[in-house]
Amino acid sequence: MSDAPLAARLRPRNLDDVIGQAHIVGRGRLLRRAIEADQLSSLIFFGPPGTGKTTLARVIAETTRAHFVALNAVLAGVKDLRSAVAEAQSRREGMFQQRTLLFVDEVHRFNKAQQDALLPWVEDGTVVLIGATTENPYFEVNAALVSRSRLFRLEGLGPDALRQVVRRALTHPEGYADRAVELNDDALEHLVDVANGDARALLNALELAVETTPANDEGTIRIDLAVAEESIQRRAVIYDREGDAHFDTISAFIKSIRGSDPDAALYWLARMIYAGEDPRFILRRLVILASEDVGLADPTALADVMSCAQAFDRIGMPEGRFPLSQATLRLATAPKSNSTMGLFDALAAVEGEATVDVPMHLKDASRDGADFGHGKGYLYPHAYRDHWVAQSYLPKALSGRLFYRPSSQGAEEGVAIRLAQRREAQLAAMVEEPDEPLTASSVDEPVQRWLQRTIGNPGERLAAQTAAFFDALGVARHHLVADLHPRTGLWVWEAVRRAPEGHVWAVVPPEDRDTLAALAQDLPPLRRPRLVDPEAFVATVADAGVQFDVMVAREPPAQRANVLAEHLAHGLAPNGQAAFSWVDPQLAQRISAWIAKGLPDDVRQRLEAAETPVYAALPVIDVAAFTEALGSFATTERHEVHLTERPIDRASVERWTAETPSSWLSRLKLAAADAAVVRQALRALIGQTVPVATTERWLWIKRN
Repeated sequence: MSDAPLAARLRPRNLDDVIGQAHIVGRGRLLRRAIEADQLSSLIFFGPPGTGKTTLARVIAETTRAHFVALNAVLAGVKDLRSAVAEAQSRREGMFQQRTLLFVDEVHRFNKAQQDALLPWVEDGTVVLIGATTENPYFEVNAALVSRSRLFRLEGLGPDALRQVVRRALTHPEGYADRAVELNDDALEHLVDVANGDARALLNALELAVETTPANDEGTIRIDLAVAEESIQRRAVIYDREGDAHFDTISAFIKSIRGSDPDAALYWLARMIYAGEDPRFILRRLVILASEDVGLADPTALADVMSCAQAFDRIGMPEGRFPLSQATLRLATAPKSNSTMGLFDALAAVEGEATVDVPMHLKDASRDGADFGHGKGYLYPHAYRDHWVAQSYLPKALSGRLFYRPSSQGAEEGVAIRLAQRREAQLAAMVEEPDEPLTASSVDEPVQRWLQRTIGNPGERLAAQTAAFFDALGVARHHLVADLHPRTGLWVWEAVRRAPEGHVWAVVPPEDRDTLAALAQDLPPLRRPRLVDPEAFVATVADAGVQFDVMVAREPPAQRANVLAEHLAHGLAPNGQAAFSWVDPQLAQRISAWIAKGLPDDVRQRLEAAETPVYAALPVIDVAAFTEALGSFATTERHEVHLTERPIDRASVERWTAETPSSWLSRLKLAAADAAVVRQALRALIGQTVPVATTERWLWIKRN
């Protein structure tokens, strides 16, 4: 093993040795729990070179009780696959009763036939596949294999992780622990910077520097910046002209130009030139962009880019970088419009709708004008002022349809104004058959109730609010999430969906545990949320050695503020965030607002004065006391108003105005005359739709 490269000698043997990738193998994460529990299903690791894909596979091999077989897709063929599968069947069905983990490095290198040959054995569980690839598996791996595997993306190692790799190499017995190696800070930073997230490249450069630098008289190998620069002179740009990096980089380039960011556009252009991308490919994309994203906002942009393309053909590289840069900057700084996309709306109309005849006045009059009246009624635009006249050019069935929507940018701004005026004139000039009168019917109470449930559906409202809340929190797939007050579990299930590679904890009192546990039974065991008693939360977190990226609570009880603060103090990661949310009943929609305009001023004033104390008496969380209990955290409060609509039905009005002590109108204690006016105004709303405002209060929490 001493003859092996440094990177191979230092390959981690267990999960605790793995540097970086904490988002998938950190304590409490899904993959780590699956490895430690020996409950692996098929996996595909993908990410840049040198990020630890093969290392993780080897760690799994050391950890699992299953038999481990490794193949390299560059060297292996169908024969090798069949041999591995035959051995797996023998171990599964014979005396060993043992599963087989089949690791396929560079799995994207298998052709379709080889991947198809592997599929049945993955399907029936003969082998558990662990694939590793630098490419996006959604594009490069058989879709059937992808659908049967869990995908984990490994990220390039950050500077801190790379420095840790170097320190480990200098102190590890398999590294240079037995040699006196001094690596100065400038040399270290150069190696880390140029390695570009690739631990293997970093170790190879360090090995070259150490092995080629003689020791001084004291036996010390000193590596300074000059030696480091010789060991790793050129940054390794990850780029494959047929792979992910090619498509991702050109995508970033186009999106930067579309977003009018010339600095970013030049950077991505430089990345492509540095990696050897075909300049003609870049110019083709620029020509497309000149029409697709600039278009009529700057009609000369296309001609300018075509001129740059012609100039490049004349001069070639390396001077051709100037017209490449000019075309890029021309488009990045141009006003933008994608109105040429209107053609695709028109194509969709042609494809998806019945074919309609050409209007009579637009037909060719030179052939059938006399006999069939083709062309009759056509108005010749040049015969009119401004060479334009109001007439319809679309079939009647498509009248009013807009396919071209000019932007308000550059030269197209004037087009938009002029076109809008002409479209209005065209519509006014058209002669149409009168519409069929609408039918009328009496109010159908069951239908009204159905409409009220549909328009004001609280479930849909809660779902929308939950989605907005988690979007704002930025919950990622690998996050650890704790719900400190799950109630019915609404946020728990949203967190489970959003963090499939992390884990979700729910702090649940004993009386609510059975309900959530029953709902979780449909999830795979490793995806089920961990249910923890509130009294045991702090001790359980400490035992598990985890901290949470996100902690949430919906409608938290004010009387438990101290307990929630303790949970945050022990559970929230240093860079984590927490957020609590509750609906404020005191800021709920006032019924008086719906009828205020129809009331006499004096009645309206008395109604609003009577309604205010009724709402003020509703129980509400004391935010000041709650914030005080969270003294070791920074808190930010904000209000979010959600607007919906609801139809007013007779039953609701009767309930609000009933002569019972608990009705809304009775609690206002208005004089009889005022109550009669208010009752009449509410009855006038029956059958109408009114706005409803719900105020949600959010408390964002971070460590000080």
